Parts: sequence; C-alpha cells; structure tokens
Amino acid sequence: MALLVQKFGGTSVASPDRIKAVADQVARRVRLGDQIALVVSAMGKETDDLLHVADQVSSSKPGREMDMLITAGERKAIALVCMALSDLGIEAESFTGSQAGFMTDSNHRNAKIVDINPFRVSEALAEGKVAVVAGSQGVSPEKNITFLGRGGSDTTAVGLAKALNADACELYTDVSGVYTADPRLVPRARKLDAISYDELLELTAAGCPKPALRSVELAHSWGVNLHIRSAFTWEIGTFVSEGDDMEQPVVTAVTHDSDVVKHTVSSVKDEPGQSAKLFGALVDAGINVDVIVQNVAPNGATDITFTTNVEEGSKVAAGLTAQLLEDLGAQGVSTNADIASVSIVGGSMRSNPGIAARMFETLAESDINIHLISTSPIRVSCLVDANLAETAVVKLHDTFELDQAS
Repeated sequence: MALLVQKFGGTSVASPDRIKAVADQVARRVRLGDQIALVVSAMGKETDDLLHVADQVSSSKPGREMDMLITAGERKAIALVCMALSDLGIEAESFTGSQAGFMTDSNHRNAKIVDINPFRVSEALAEGKVAVVAGSQGVSPEKNITFLGRGGSDTTAVGLAKALNADACELYTDVSGVYTADPRLVPRARKLDAISYDELLELTAAGCPKPALRSVELAHSWGVNLHIRSAFTWEIGTFVSEGDDMEQPVVTAVTHDSDVVKHTVSSVKDEPGQSAKLFGALVDAGINVDVIVQNVAPNGATDITFTTNVEEGSKVAAGLTAQLLEDLGAQGVSTNADIASVSIVGGSMRSNPGIAARMFETLAESDINIHLISTSPIRVSCLVDANLAETAVVKLHDTFELDQAS
C-alpha cells in the first residue's frame, strides 16, 4: 500500500466527464489499496474567467478580495470531485487550503508557504477516505485567504506530499511527461523516462511550462519524489530523480520562452554604486529581473542590459524614473519585446566542452542572430528574434539528435 499525493490541473478536470474520469482513476487506485490525497485546480479556464470579470467590475482590484475571488474556482472543483467519488462508492472529504493546514505569508496574489499542518487531511486518510485539497491557496497570519500564484497547485501538491511523508507526488497534466522539446513544434520530440531535478529546474526556468518552477525547487529541497504524467492516457510519464545514478545525455532537451523583454540602460556612469542604484530601484518597484549583462564602452560609460518577463516589463518604465536616470548619468532606456529565449539543457554539459559552440554554429547556419547569451553549468540560453525562435528549437533538436534515445 502506498500513500500518494496526486495533483490534477485545470484541463484534467475541465468538464463533468473529465471529473468523472479522474474519479474513476482514483477509485481504481483506492481499491488496489493505495491511500490517495488529491490536489485539484480550478476547472479549465475558470481562473482566467474570474480575472476577466474582475477587470470588468474593478480598476483597483484589492489583493485580499482578488485572492478570495480567484480561489473560488478550486473550492468548486474539490466539491465536484468528491461528489463524483461518492457515486463510485468511495468516501471522500474536501478541504480548502486553510482547512488542509497551509499557512502562508500575507502577500496577496503570490503568497509563500511558511508552514503546513495537514492534521485534518491525515485524519481523513486514516479513516480510509480520499482527501481532496484545493490547490494554490492557504491562509495568512491575519486569517485571510491567500493565493499561491499561477502554477500554485503543483506547489500545493509538493508541500502536501512533504507534510504527509507521501511515497510519491504524481503531477497529472495534459501532456504525457517531460519532452526533449515542445511536441507541438517538434513532432519527433521524445518523452523522457527520467530527468534530474537540476535539469528540470533549468528547463522550467527557461520556459518549459509544466511543472511549475517553484514546485520543482521545493521538491528538490524537500526530497519529494515526482512523477509527471498525463491525466488523459494514464500512461507512465517522467520520473524526477537526483540523477546521480543515471548516465545523463550531454543535451537532454531544448526549450524556448516567448515571455521575455530586453531592457538596455545606455551610457551609465562607470563608477561604483550605479548598478546598486539601478536594481535597487527595480526591487522597490516590485520588478523581478532575470539575466543581467554589463558592458563598458570606450568612453568610460557602461551599458546595462537586463531581461524580465512581459508582465514585469510593463512596470520597468515606472521604476526607472527620470530622476534615477539623471542620477545614473544614463542617456536613455531602450526596450525590445520582440524577442524570445532559446535554451539547451543537459546534465553532462559541464564536462563536455564545445556544446555551446555547436549551438552557436547551428543558429548561425540558420541565419539566426543572437542578441544575448547567458549560461549555467548545465544550460546555455540565447535571446533571438521572436519570429525565429521556433525555427531555432527545431534546428537545435536536430543538431543534438534529441529524437534518439541515448
């Protein structure tokens, strides 16, 4: 008998038929003797629909009320899943994030988990029930409902698996696992049987949309066994491990991210403290920066380039005030949103020189110009024109023969 935490995303429970299919799968596992705790997202695009309604009725959208609104979708879904299980003769009990013991900070719209005490979930499991927990939510010290942000149901599932000391955390999505590339772009993309935490962290940070980056970080930190699989085919998916016992390929996968904006602050005075002023102001404006590159010009000034996602990028103009630019001695700020990031990731890249050069050669042969390069020991990322990103993914997948199992 295994204790499993299973997370089902919005597409997995998008309709009554899908909810019944999930309930049927869970019932089969229960009858085989497993203990199951479910984490469920809102149905389909319901969260987007709620956000759209909020835009129509309010311009201020207070954080507390937005969290109350957004988390309503998950509460609806857990009740429906329990009803479907009941019809199959399976006892089930639903729990909101606060009822499941998820304590968070007070940051609305993107709260962080500070403690998990799932005693009510444990009691339900001990009584032979399926515990169905609302994803992506908790309660603040002020007893306000909080939302963990986009992808928060993955984070809820990992946290619950850690708190329950579950044997595994299964993340069910609309894809069969982690692929060597987006199969919609590369038909020959291959599903990976296994991947290391480090590789998956780099992939999710570089644009792979599932699972959520934050959940992978926590799973790695907490030692939670992850299994990423499809809720539509129920086939075995991709297992995530430390990777120490695996013969890792030089390049495991290629991914891309179109949610990128490049900003360049030109001709900043080249003297100590200027970067601190610049990025301190961005922090004060609540802007999260990704890649940073600084170049010294011949005239002794420096250009500072950094990237953000599109949502953060919309705040940059407000953060870089005229007074700040004057203090920096900067001549101006240029922004390019018509770009994308293309990355290759592989656990053995650190011990195989020449991989970056092959990537650059492939892009050059495809007449794809590189705007900016960033690296880690197991990742190389290039900013390219957005309209060429998909071509770059296909070419790199071919170059490194990722359709062939190592």
